[in-house]
Amino acid sequence: MFKIYRNLKQFTILIIVGVALMYLSVRANLELPTLMSNIVDKGIIAGDTGYIWKEGGIMLLVSAAGGICAVLASLMASRSALGLGRVLRAKIFTHVENFSLHEFDKFGASTLLTRTTNDVVQVQTSTVLFLTMIANALFTSVGAAFLAYAADPKLTRILYVALPVIAVVIVIAMRLVIPLFGVVQAEIDKITKVVRENLTGIRVIRAFNRIDHEKARFDQANADVTNTYISVNRIMAGLMPLMMLVMNGVTIAIIWFGSERINSGNLTLGPMLAFMQYALQILIAILMLTMLFIQLPRSVAASDRIMAVLETHPEITDAAETRQIDTERGYVAFQDVTFSYDGGEEPALSNISFDAKPGETTAIIGSTGSGKTTLVSLIPRFYEVDSGKVLVDGVDVRELSQEDLRRRIGFVPQKAVLFTGTVADNIRYGKGDATDMEVAHAADVAQAAEFITTMPDGYATMLSEGGLNLSGGQKQRLAMARALVRRPEIYIFDDSFSALDFKTDANLRAALKKETHDATVIIVAQRVGSIMNADRIIVLDEGKVAGIGTHKELMKTCEVYREIVYSQLSEEELA
Repeated sequence: MFKIYRNLKQFTILIIVGVALMYLSVRANLELPTLMSNIVDKGIIAGDTGYIWKEGGIMLLVSAAGGICAVLASLMASRSALGLGRVLRAKIFTHVENFSLHEFDKFGASTLLTRTTNDVVQVQTSTVLFLTMIANALFTSVGAAFLAYAADPKLTRILYVALPVIAVVIVIAMRLVIPLFGVVQAEIDKITKVVRENLTGIRVIRAFNRIDHEKARFDQANADVTNTYISVNRIMAGLMPLMMLVMNGVTIAIIWFGSERINSGNLTLGPMLAFMQYALQILIAILMLTMLFIQLPRSVAASDRIMAVLETHPEITDAAETRQIDTERGYVAFQDVTFSYDGGEEPALSNISFDAKPGETTAIIGSTGSGKTTLVSLIPRFYEVDSGKVLVDGVDVRELSQEDLRRRIGFVPQKAVLFTGTVADNIRYGKGDATDMEVAHAADVAQAAEFITTMPDGYATMLSEGGLNLSGGQKQRLAMARALVRRPEIYIFDDSFSALDFKTDANLRAALKKETHDATVIIVAQRVGSIMNADRIIVLDEGKVAGIGTHKELMKTCEVYREIVYSQLSEEELA
């Protein structure tokens, strides 16, 4: 957990000032029993009313000063904790942005959301407690112990018995609670996952009447968290009464043995009352530490989960010395590439070799699960190859900076992803400084201008989260416009025409051919009819190249391709 607090060095001055103010507050509180002792012995017993008023006034001033210092110390602690939370969230977000898809697959979106939000809040809470309650408790317990010993050394023996008992109780409780808080955080991840899936998949859930099923899933996840919290609270519910029992026992023991010492003339009433106050301050400080220990296990679990993210080194990083491409052409080559997913028994791709040239269209086709999307994901280096090379203009993509490599690529994913903002903002996502004319041209080529102009505010129309106010075909066309506006050297369309009708598909391909005539175009497709005119067709079968050639060549030489064609087209369509 202490690795987390390395980030607090940015707030060193606030922390030092806060701790100093907390010390002054505790120092003021430690003065009060002594002042009370003097009032009892020299004022009340002696009948000196003036002395009582004088010392009482000093007590009020000391209390007020201590309260002001405590408030200021809490303010400093809160600012430090909030600053730490801001830094942690920024670090997690920035670090996760550098993850390869392997790391995203490893953690999952739901747990990354929980770690960035809920877990950071837990660390913030523990930081406030650490900078206020721990500082207060330590200063109080140490100072009160010395002053209690000074008031009456023999009565301190009572504390020698009470404190070890309290320590044993706390240690046992913490050993039971710490593992449970780790379970709590994992179960919160599960709730986040269920809620996220329900929000994103609400149409499917309603279409298949699975609302009751999803409610049951959520209720189960919710019940798991509740039951674990109940287990934790049962332990803590038993802890607090035990602490109060010890505290009350100490009070009774002090009165019992203190009265005997007063009766024997070895102690006066004032010091005994002062000793009682110091003993109570020590025990209250321990209670404060106990409250911190309630929060600490959860914070430890949260900090471990945060550090697990921050200490995960991205698989894909830029080389120490990156290379530059001298001429920008967009030539793509795969040389004996093999790739496997983590935990996969067999490689997803095996010994893949082909070229994709500028000015040509290279199509990739194959059955579901043959590795088409995986293959095109290797070009922008979303994944790292196991062996072989992926080259862009003769340079291994691992030797290029990720920014330089991806700047040359216009990528349209299988699932169109849009962001909250205007239509123009989403198209301009591909090129931040694109002019309105460039945005409009890209939309026109992508066959999106027609439906954009019918929107209430045209290109200024706001899109809802994920573009839910658009159809699937509209989202695909905006995703294509986003890629087109940057005018890259390499276009990758990963099954990006699936939601288009045949007329729009034909118009879009005709417009694309003119727009991308000097670029390398790689298309992943399911429909044979959409790639028959490609310059080169690569047929994948179970992660291996089953054939490469034109449509006519593959019809003669590739059995896998023929099976795909005959499953989709009739003899009349092939004629």
